[in-house]
Amino acid sequence: MTMPKTARLAAVGLVALVVLGGAWAWAHDEGGASSQSTDDAYVQADFSTVAPKVQGLIAKVLVEDNQQVRKGQLLAVIDDRDFRVAVDAAEAQLKGAEARAANLRASVQRQSSVIAQASADVDADDAAIKLSSANARRYQDLSSDGSASLQERQESASRLQSDEAAKRRDQAAHSAARQQVPMLAANVTEADAAVEQARAALEAAKLNLTYTRIVAPVDGTVGRRSVRVGNFVQVGAPLLAVVPLRQAFVEAHFRETQMRGIRPGQPVTITIDTLPGVTLKGHVESLAPASGVTFAEIAPENATGNFTKIVQRLSARIAIDPGQPDAAALRVGMSVIPTVDTARRP
Repeated sequence: MTMPKTARLAAVGLVALVVLGGAWAWAHDEGGASSQSTDDAYVQADFSTVAPKVQGLIAKVLVEDNQQVRKGQLLAVIDDRDFRVAVDAAEAQLKGAEARAANLRASVQRQSSVIAQASADVDADDAAIKLSSANARRYQDLSSDGSASLQERQESASRLQSDEAAKRRDQAAHSAARQQVPMLAANVTEADAAVEQARAALEAAKLNLTYTRIVAPVDGTVGRRSVRVGNFVQVGAPLLAVVPLRQAFVEAHFRETQMRGIRPGQPVTITIDTLPGVTLKGHVESLAPASGVTFAEIAPENATGNFTKIVQRLSARIAIDPGQPDAAALRVGMSVIPTVDTARRP
């Protein structure tokens, strides 16, 4: 069966178009175009996840889903009774530690008086020994010629020995009193450390009390709210997210063959799938250091015998220029089509 002439011409023309298209695609320098666009782009925002620093029962929730909040605004309150008791206990422990330290300092000051008293006792002993020694010598002389009795001589000698023993006793007490000084000083140092430890515990208790008030870390919109009154929350468990829509940006994934002319600072025109007819202005803020597959948990292994080259994609962060009322309608996750003017050099 012979094909009609028109059919043969159409087939030949189609084959020619395919060949020419393939040749153009093969020889076409995609990276050299004056603009680059991609439909693999989405609205993103660096949102903050709010989580408690202490555990407890939620007593109040002061925000609703999708509510606008300001930085520092109170979002929720954890029942703080246990934490107030902890603060009171820490304050009592601090007062006790301060009292012990003050008592030890008073002991150090009193020890100076004890040392002075012991020194005076030694001086009194010296005077007593001087007198008893003179009496002993006198009675020794008197007893030799019979002027004094043997008993008087023995009593004077005994008095001298007693006074000398008293001096040795008082010297030992004086030495012991002096040795107490470094020990008391060490006790004061230890007491001061206990005071600082108690003061730090009080500050920690007060800090934990402040953590019962959960506030917004940034300006934004509340999302993914899971916190409810009566919930028992754990430390670090996410309660909600605050999305700063005013700082939203576009994350665009360009083919690596498109990236040759894209530079930070170049102007970008952005169309939004959700908002037909709306065009936003932006600029390339930064370029990713690697392709997305580089950061994958299971990276592809290309060192195989049946390797097939696949064009990779690299991300560009596109900032939305301020002063555009339509930008308020953006929501994280929206699909957009950015077009970068690569003819403009930043």
